[in-house]
Amino acid sequence: MRIFYSDHFVLPLPRGHRFPMSKYARLRERVLDSHFAQHCLVPDAARDDELVLAHDPAYIERIVQGTLSRDEARRIGFPWSPQMVERSRRTSGATIAAARAALADGTAANLAGGTHHAFRDRGEGFCVFNDAAVAARVLQAEGRVGRVLVIDCDVHQGNGTASIFRDDASVFTFSIHGANNFPFAKEASDLDIELADGTGDRDYLAALARGLAESIARARADLAIYLAGADPYLDDRLGRLALSKQGLLDRDRMVFATCRGAGLPVAVTMAGGYGRDIEDTVDIHLHTVETAAWYADA
Repeated sequence: MRIFYSDHFVLPLPRGHRFPMSKYARLRERVLDSHFAQHCLVPDAARDDELVLAHDPAYIERIVQGTLSRDEARRIGFPWSPQMVERSRRTSGATIAAARAALADGTAANLAGGTHHAFRDRGEGFCVFNDAAVAARVLQAEGRVGRVLVIDCDVHQGNGTASIFRDDASVFTFSIHGANNFPFAKEASDLDIELADGTGDRDYLAALARGLAESIARARADLAIYLAGADPYLDDRLGRLALSKQGLLDRDRMVFATCRGAGLPVAVTMAGGYGRDIEDTVDIHLHTVETAAWYADA
């Protein structure tokens, strides 16, 4: 299984910034220190002609040139810098590469990604470009796929993804998320499953099983892009759900097994994770990569 990473995934941020950027460095270190190191590749950055397939050209220009309004920058939550632009390009480039690799190998992984709060013409919630949307559009434009299924298991609804693909039957968006969590004004995915605060392993997995069955049947997709957020974890600072590490591992196994049973290749991205102990978040992401690799080799 091919795994895509970049040193650019780690973005210097002001002291005290709430986004746990160091998780990407720790995950990269643990993957590169493992037997997966030989499968790790650095992707190309997404180009403007690729980004424009999912994003407004004027928005891309404002990001690249650093001419965002104060409100636009506040919504994103990252201070503008050339490094922020490069990180955002690399994140989308890694999901494009993982999607292409998944079509060949069955599964592939991006050690970042899942920037599902980015809309066509704006970013928010630490998301600049929507990597899943860009990858779906690029692979469609290349003629590699006709239909794509986005399986979003981040604890927050994939509002940007839902908005970008509204009224587009070629991309099916499925989001399972906390009902009372950000974003508080939600978009309409093709299938939304909202969960109460404190939902644990059993109820989550039962809801996910129903959602996967319905989504795969309705999507009739050639590729799935899976956002495997670590933030449904019971000790996540922003999560509000109560999944254990075992429950999250069972979640990953369910997604990969169900997609494999349907003959559906999967490109997986890490999405959110804000554990009080950052090593818990890294553990969860690493288990996702290990599970993806097992299903690639099985």
